[in-house]
Amino acid sequence: MAELDTSGGGKHKGGKIRSKKASTRVDLTAMVDLAFLLITFFMLTTTLSKKKAMDLAVPDTSVPQSHIAFAATRSMTILLGSHNKLEWYMGEVGKTPPTVDNYGKDGLRKALIENGKKVAETHAAPDNFMLVLIKPSDKSTYENLVTTLDEMSITNVQSYAIVKILPIEVADLQKNGLY
Repeated sequence: MAELDTSGGGKHKGGKIRSKKASTRVDLTAMVDLAFLLITFFMLTTTLSKKKAMDLAVPDTSVPQSHIAFAATRSMTILLGSHNKLEWYMGEVGKTPPTVDNYGKDGLRKALIENGKKVAETHAAPDNFMLVLIKPSDKSTYENLVTTLDEMSITNVQSYAIVKILPIEVADLQKNGLY
C-alpha cells in the first residue's frame, strides 16, 4: 500500500519557515506476490518440449511375404559394427569390397548422397531410386541404428529396410575388426 509521510522537518529554530515536504513510500509486497502468481501460472500451463519420433513402417509378419525383384546395382547395404563404425557396399555381398566408414556428414551421409546420385543416373525412371538395407550386428548399439535412420531421413532415401545380418557379413565385420 502507498503511504504518505507528513512528518515535519524538525523544530523551527530561527531562520525561515519552510513548508513541509511530503515524501511517498510505495509498498511493493502486493506486486511481488502478483509476479510470483504469474510465474507459477505460466510454469504450470506451459507444455514442455515433447520428444520427437520418426514414423517407421514395419511389415506384418503374420502375412506370407512376397518378394519384389529389383536390380542388385540399386541396392546399398549398411552393416552396423562396433566402435561406432560401419561398413557399406553396393550390390550383392562378396561381389564388391565393403568400405569401412563412420557416421556423420563426412561418412555415411556422403556415401548415401553419392551412391543415390549414381543409381539415379544409371537407372531409368521409375526405378531410379536406391534401396538401402540396414543390417545391425550384435555388437552395434541402439544409438548407431537411430543415427542411421536419421541419416536416411536427412538424405531423403525413399526406400530402406532393417533386415537380419548374414553370417558372411558378420565374418566380413570380424575381418575388419568391427565385430
